[in-house]
Amino acid sequence: MTVDVWGYLDEYHEERAEILEAVDEVFASGRLILGAEVTRFENDFAGYHDVPHCVSVDNGTNAIVLALRALGVGPGDEVITVANTAAPTVVAIDAVGAKAVFADVDPDTYLMDVASLPGLISSRTRCVLVVHLYGQCVEMKPVLRVARANDLVVLEDCAQSHGARHHGRTCGTMGDAAAFSFYPTKVLGAYGDGGAVLSADATTDAALRRLRYYGMEDRYFVERLPGHNSRLDEVQAAILVRKLRRLDTYVARRRHIAERYADGLRDTDLVLPTVAPGNDHVYYLYVVRHPDRDRIIEEMARHSVRLNVSYRWPVHTMTGFRSLGYGAGSLPRTEKAAEGIFSLPMFPSLTDAAQDRVIEGLRKVLSAGG
Repeated sequence: MTVDVWGYLDEYHEERAEILEAVDEVFASGRLILGAEVTRFENDFAGYHDVPHCVSVDNGTNAIVLALRALGVGPGDEVITVANTAAPTVVAIDAVGAKAVFADVDPDTYLMDVASLPGLISSRTRCVLVVHLYGQCVEMKPVLRVARANDLVVLEDCAQSHGARHHGRTCGTMGDAAAFSFYPTKVLGAYGDGGAVLSADATTDAALRRLRYYGMEDRYFVERLPGHNSRLDEVQAAILVRKLRRLDTYVARRRHIAERYADGLRDTDLVLPTVAPGNDHVYYLYVVRHPDRDRIIEEMARHSVRLNVSYRWPVHTMTGFRSLGYGAGSLPRTEKAAEGIFSLPMFPSLTDAAQDRVIEGLRKVLSAGG
């Protein structure tokens, strides 16, 4: 039997009764769009993070788009971010008419090199969009210090870091707003698309609610543009209400799996994940590095273990973003990391026995060499 890098079926079988109960309650409620379950999830998600405002949306990309718009980012502005993120982060910047400016990354954690921020700021810079990558947070104190000194807003991309903490602060509570994705693979995943934006500011919250619903304040009366149709479905909201109660359990299981990988692979020549000081990692992905990555992935597939690369192509190397003006070698640490990183199977229902197959297979493939 193949061990996949991610799977949900075992988790679904365990939670099936609760999931189907949630779906049935929505279908029997008489309200399928922006009803009680959306309100409940928004309140619960805000409460989990101890912030006053949560606006749910239809996916994580639009969470970033709407958050940028609500924070006043638009055409002609520059947004500093990283290139070793999922392309939707930068697609969202482009969608509001702004331009991405890329910081390089720390070679050990793959997180934004925050020391480079002052040198990237221009008269057009409006926002720093930090990506809390793979399950741990960017060092936020220097980011916020630079942002406040230069009148910039800070948006947290928390798509990969639900439940992570940074010096005791929950991910998504440190910037001016935070965007989340509930794509099924995420630490908190729906059974379809979904997203949300957290904020502590009532004006930002009001703007987000207007933006997600065509620019309307009241039904069928558009107050101002732009507007979007970006609503979290009631069914997904109902499922997320129930899954949110299990989030800390999911995180604990991911950490257990990470500990077992560390114990089983520490004496190999794989470069294992580095946890930055002050971070409580949630291991959305367990990312390792090796110069012979592609051979390892091919050999592991022969052992019926599927591995993945997140992300093989940094955004600045993609032809769709050629207009941003970055050539090969412009982000050397980002590019170097992309040559060797790959992800091991990581999801809460991964059994110890299946994980042992991954560890044993890797040890054999690594010992065999090229």
